[in-house]
Amino acid sequence: MREVVRSPDVLGGDPRVEGTRVGVIHIKERLDAGDDPAQIAADYDIDLADVYHALAYYYDTPEEMDEIETRRDAFVEDIRRERPGTIERT
Repeated sequence: MREVVRSPDVLGGDPRVEGTRVGVIHIKERLDAGDDPAQIAADYDIDLADVYHALAYYYDTPEEMDEIETRRDAFVEDIRRERPGTIERT
């Protein structure tokens, strides 16, 4: 099982699966979208244990994850304001 790491030069320093550009938040978003953990692992070419480890990290650090989600939401809203029609609302 790989560690969850942070590097300032990868994914803006957001937590990710070591040796990949797969962010903890990406795994959580896929799970929220209804994807099966085994399919997430296969799609990202990581072990199923890595998926569960990333999810454990997500739930163990709620303030950090809330901050990341808030920052990402603000970024998307900025793009929508600057370039209407670029990103569809879901």
